[in-house]
Amino acid sequence: MIALCDEQRCTAAGCVPTLCTGAGLASNVEVFDRSCRAIPGGVNSSIRAFKAVGGSPYVVARAQGPYVWDVEGTRYIDLVQSYGAVILGHAHPAITAAVAAAAADGTSFGAPTPREMKLAEAIGERVPSCERVRLMNSGTEATSTAVRLARGVTGRDVIVTFNGNFHGATDALLAAGGSGVATLGLPGTAGIPNATVANTMVVPYNVVPQLDERVAAVIVEPVAANMGVVAPAPGFLAGLRAECDRVGALLIFDEVITGFRLGTGGAQAKYDIRADITCFGKVIGGGLPIGAIGGAAAVMEELTPLGKVFQSGTLAGNPIATAAGLAALDLLTDDVYMELLARTRRLAGVLRDACSSAGLVAQFPVVGTLLGMYLGDGDLPTNFDEAKTTDEAAFAALFQGGLRERLAFAPGAYEAIFVGLGHDDAVIDEIAVAAHAAAVHAVAALG
Repeated sequence: MIALCDEQRCTAAGCVPTLCTGAGLASNVEVFDRSCRAIPGGVNSSIRAFKAVGGSPYVVARAQGPYVWDVEGTRYIDLVQSYGAVILGHAHPAITAAVAAAAADGTSFGAPTPREMKLAEAIGERVPSCERVRLMNSGTEATSTAVRLARGVTGRDVIVTFNGNFHGATDALLAAGGSGVATLGLPGTAGIPNATVANTMVVPYNVVPQLDERVAAVIVEPVAANMGVVAPAPGFLAGLRAECDRVGALLIFDEVITGFRLGTGGAQAKYDIRADITCFGKVIGGGLPIGAIGGAAAVMEELTPLGKVFQSGTLAGNPIATAAGLAALDLLTDDVYMELLARTRRLAGVLRDACSSAGLVAQFPVVGTLLGMYLGDGDLPTNFDEAKTTDEAAFAALFQGGLRERLAFAPGAYEAIFVGLGHDDAVIDEIAVAAHAAAVHAVAALG
């Protein structure tokens, strides 16, 4: 257990001052209950509340490599890795050193900095479609800006999205699909007027829609990482490129997850498709908050101050986030990606065997360095309707079994499993033992 004490008087070894309550010892439940009195639902991102899997969340105090420790001192093997933002392992020395050095120079200036220039150059060098790059603060801000830019460039209103793709908490993209091949979107959450998504069309993933001259852009996750990792069908991405070209629409790749996760050039390099606008986040910040969009100069220079499409942000291009991102990209060599590919494939086999030997039906699809989970038999899903046939009760049981064995999956049945440099062979061996015991627990809990 970690002692909690008065922050200004705290000198106790092992104390976590930011969690101070004044006296006593902290448990996960105590800290979460206190959070619920200050934060809606006790969390700052809804999935963290464990509503889909039951129970109360563990509260992380620190992390290192492939592990996180909660406030009670329990260590978990972490397969969340900040939902993909961490790829080198938690608290990697190169990242922490870069952050410390940048912080010593100042944390925010509201003025141009050399680091933001260098990070934009580093992205452009690795992703040829990104002739110009604009930095911002999150993946959601990136997708929101990409949509606004596409509408401004084309003078059109309609945006096409795919059922099961997630593009952050952007009002225009939080639409739920209806029946039929292509329907007008309806709000997928309270608080969004019908008019906000009236020009959002939601269509099935892995089917090339027929567009018309009303469409400003098609936005797509080139690998659908938010429905258990669904690969693009052969010809799907090329078909989108051709259909956008046919009607003069822009093709937006949401590479917030796949960008610098699948490889140096992301999904565009893997599938040899050039997007008009690309959205980035996660890896490019080295674990710190960041987002970016990139694209052809003619498109990107429609942003202010050169063009008529407004974008700004007080903390955009933050010197600490850009320092961490530069350090991360510098370390992500071709050899590192080859190692990550091998580890991802091995982990998929380990998890498959662990579940199979316990009698739990589970599949673990691999797309490059992305690993998914589908609890069901038959063919792997190719779209969201098929992905939703995963056994959510079985996932919840496996998740809880994992926590019992100190193995942490993301608390949602449609999330990816993220493998990083911290997950070496010894750690994967640990996972094999823990995952088998977790699967045994799940089978028993399901009756």
